[in-house]
Amino acid sequence: MDYPSKVLAKAVEEISGLPGIGRKSALRLALHLLKQPESQAIALGNSLVKLVTEINYCIECHNFSDSEVCEICSNPRRTDEILCIVEDVRDVMAIENTNKFSGKYLVLGGKISPMEGIGPNQLNISSIERKLQEGVVKELIFALSATMEGDTTAYYLYKKFKNFDVVFSTIARGISVGDELEYADEISLGRSIQNRLPYNEAG
Repeated sequence: MDYPSKVLAKAVEEISGLPGIGRKSALRLALHLLKQPESQAIALGNSLVKLVTEINYCIECHNFSDSEVCEICSNPRRTDEILCIVEDVRDVMAIENTNKFSGKYLVLGGKISPMEGIGPNQLNISSIERKLQEGVVKELIFALSATMEGDTTAYYLYKKFKNFDVVFSTIARGISVGDELEYADEISLGRSIQNRLPYNEAG
């Protein structure tokens, strides 16, 4: 497609680089911004710059945070005895929306996937070990996607940490096999957390 402006073409190119946005959608968004007050586009641009330059990762759980320790980890009403293992920050937000969990989280930063070249060393597994060594955690919940990679990751973690004096559990499979956690509805996800099952090598 030919664009009447190189500036517009560059904007479309950058916007279309976002997941799920093709060039036609990118052009529509760019033209929409041009119709808005200049201040709105500047505010959007500034917020995106701050997003990539000022956001922090919690030193305790690796969740997004505006400070060194996130609001969940610093909340005295949350128990340290239950640690929920999730793949990424979107899963934390999904579980928090259920209002059914009062423990804390550990964000792995992904899942073991040889096909994608992701191994255990690329995940935040050492943070789990550190927390277990502190002796406060009594239960590890595997809240991972019901996929082959999610199951592989849970199995790896179980084998690695099974000698610690903790209970292993996994969210109930009210989540369909093959589903990513972030797409589960809040009621199903909340029930899966509440009705979690003991985890063993048989899954």
